Amino acid sequence: MSTHESSHETPLPRFHLAVPVDDLAEARRFYGGVLGLPEGRSAERWVDWNLHGHQFVTHLAERPARRAHNEVDGHEVPVPHFGLLLSVEEFQALAERLRAAGTEFVIEPYVRFRGEKGEQWTMFLLDPAGNALEFKAFADDAQVFAV
Repeated sequence: MSTHESSHETPLPRFHLAVPVDDLAEARRFYGGVLGLPEGRSAERWVDWNLHGHQFVTHLAERPARRAHNEVDGHEVPVPHFGLLLSVEEFQALAERLRAAGTEFVIEPYVRFRGEKGEQWTMFLLDPAGNALEFKAFADDAQVFAV
């Protein structure tokens, strides 16, 4: 995953998202090592990450006991989940990086809605604390909100 420098001149609003993790060392290994995100400020119970210019925070906390799923395009999609929309090239590079790291996918990288509105590459995985992540890519950016 390419790392984008944080900038105060970002043309779009940036989001802030905090998720629970049960082991900050594992969070650092996964988010910093496997995903390659730059680490920001931290304290004993949390770590800030630069997620392509967005502020993503891992907080030491108990993880939820159960997760819901919804069927989408024949796959059981974990809910809740979060992630990024990448270029197709960034998506493919990240998929290879994850495979090289031995990542077990919840949903292997594939093209969802092939030949339909909203066609996209997608993949789902869990971080070490069980938080679900989705990374996706649209060959045609105009399809992101297609109805």
